[in-house]
Amino acid sequence: MMRKGVLKIVVPCYNEEEVLHETNKRLLEVITTMEQSGKIVSGGVVYVDDGSRDKTWQIIDELSKADPHVAGIKLAHNAGHQNALFAGLTLASECCDMAVSIDADLQDDTNAIFEMVDKYNDGAEVVYGVRRERTTDTWFKRNTALGFYKMMNKMGTDVKYNHADFRLMGSAALKALVAMPERNLFLRGMVRTLGFQEADVYYDRSERFAGESKYPLTKMLNFAVDGITSFSVKPLRLILTFGVFFLVMAILAIGYGLYSYFIIGGTIRGWTSLLVSLWFIGGSLMIAVGIVGEYVGKIYKEVKRRPLYVIERTENLK
Repeated sequence: MMRKGVLKIVVPCYNEEEVLHETNKRLLEVITTMEQSGKIVSGGVVYVDDGSRDKTWQIIDELSKADPHVAGIKLAHNAGHQNALFAGLTLASECCDMAVSIDADLQDDTNAIFEMVDKYNDGAEVVYGVRRERTTDTWFKRNTALGFYKMMNKMGTDVKYNHADFRLMGSAALKALVAMPERNLFLRGMVRTLGFQEADVYYDRSERFAGESKYPLTKMLNFAVDGITSFSVKPLRLILTFGVFFLVMAILAIGYGLYSYFIIGGTIRGWTSLLVSLWFIGGSLMIAVGIVGEYVGKIYKEVKRRPLYVIERTENLK
C-alpha cells in the first residue's frame, strides 16, 4: 500500500547558530532526493526557534527567504524543548500528510528518514528512530540512560528503549496527538498511548556536529521526573506501601518496649538509634510530601490551562 504525500520535517532549535546551516543542507538533500525518486509528493523543513538568544532566528529567516522548502516559527519566549516540538507538530499537522521530528544537532542520522518514509508508505502510522547502540556515549551517560529507561518502565511509563524524539508520524497520529489537552508534555509517552500501527528504524547516532548539548544532567533528571509523574501513579502507591511498613515497624517497636519494661524489667535504651529513626522517618516523610507536591503542581498547571507556547511570528509556513 503506497501512501505518498506531503512530508514536513520539524526541527526545534535553541541557540543552534553554529549547526543550523549544515542541518538545513542535509535535510534539504533528503527532501530533494525523495521528491525526485517519487517517495513523497513534496516536502519541507519547519524550524521552531524556542526563544534563542543567539542568531538562530536570523538564520532561519534567511533560510526561509532563500528556499521555499524552508519555514520558520518563532516563539515569543523559551517554552522548552517538548513545547517547542509540540508547536511545530501542531502547525505542521495542518499542511502535511506525515511529519518527522528531529533535533538540530545532527546526532540523529538524517538518512534514516528514507526508511521511515518507506515504513509509512507501507502502512505504518508511527515510525520510531531507535539507536542501535550507545558506543559514542560516555560510560556515565550510557549507564544513566539505561537506568532511565528501566526506571520509566518499572514505574509504569511505556517508553521505547533507546528512542528519543526522532520519529515519523502520519496525519492521523498527528491529529490525535495535538488533540490531547495535556499541559505537562512528555511526547515519548504520549505517542505510545495512541495505539496506531508502529514500526522501528534502527540507526547509529553520531557526535554532535557543533555547539554544546542542551540537555545536561539536571535537565535529564527533571525530564525523567516529568515523564514518571505524567504517566504513572506508582510513586503515590509506593508512599502508601512505605507508610504501612513504618506503621508495622512502629507497632513492633511499641510491643518490644512494653515487653522490655514490664516483663524483662529493664528500661528502654538507645538514644542514638532513636535519633537515627527520627531522622530516617522525617526524611521519608519529606520525600513523600515532595512526591505528592509534584503531582499537585501538575494538577495546578493543568487547571490553569495557560497556553503551552506563544508564537511571535512565522515565515513561509504553508
